[in-house]
Amino acid sequence: MAGAYDDRDGKIWMDGRLVEWRSAQVHILTHALHYASSVFEGERAYGGRIFLSRAHSERLHASARMIDFEIPWTVDQIEAAKAEVLAANGFKDAYVRAVAWRGSGEDMGVAARRNPVRLAIAAWEWGAYYGEAKMKGARLDVARWKRPSPETAPHQAKAAGLYMIATMSKHAAEAKGCSDAMMFDWRGYVAEATGANLFFVKDGEVHTPLPDCFLNGLTRQTVIGMLRERQIRVHERHIRPEELEGFEQCWLTGTAAEVTPVGEIGPWRFEVGALTREIAQAYERLVRA
Repeated sequence: MAGAYDDRDGKIWMDGRLVEWRSAQVHILTHALHYASSVFEGERAYGGRIFLSRAHSERLHASARMIDFEIPWTVDQIEAAKAEVLAANGFKDAYVRAVAWRGSGEDMGVAARRNPVRLAIAAWEWGAYYGEAKMKGARLDVARWKRPSPETAPHQAKAAGLYMIATMSKHAAEAKGCSDAMMFDWRGYVAEATGANLFFVKDGEVHTPLPDCFLNGLTRQTVIGMLRERQIRVHERHIRPEELEGFEQCWLTGTAAEVTPVGEIGPWRFEVGALTREIAQAYERLVRA
């Protein structure tokens, strides 16, 4: 499937039923469009099975509660809807996007308790998020925007509003010929990329930023478990910028990114080493098991 995302053949599940792809629309006065009252999940299906599907559906509910609304479909209903979408479109390997939001209703200001909560699920065929970087190593810029204090926003919600600075940072990175950007947090510690978590290797041990102001990704948690099963020591901690020069390898994790090696971040260089390749290959085997 190719072309603009609003002009494709296929079906999208929307508010309890399948609709034609081009008919899956919302009103211009939808609250989420104006005030970012929206949460979402990005998931991948491999061979017809969505990896960590239920965990994603549970997190969608948790994210909604964090930004003060309840999704009127249960986790079981969301699971059934995702399976229905894959079947209706004939997909086996696909990216799945579930999104819940405050729609249009009686309120059109900051508060919107009288507006209905809506839910949609779409799926499309999507290859490697970083293209050839999946094998060669991605180039990352250093973002000017920083992840804010957890007192500023509900950082463990996968909420649309938290991605505004990520979009700006990725655009700036792409303008420089990079695939993505690394973001620091408000204290100056290494945080994450715009839509993926970061891992570093030094002397056979792995270091990854402590997710105390950004999303603790499901893929991140999976990879940490894989490393520990291999008796590889993992340090979840605050990482200072000056430490980057001493790391030997680096990779990104995320549902879209999967496990993608990083060759450079700004002035820092990394090898696409044996551990990076081992974990990438092991993750690929796991999701297709």
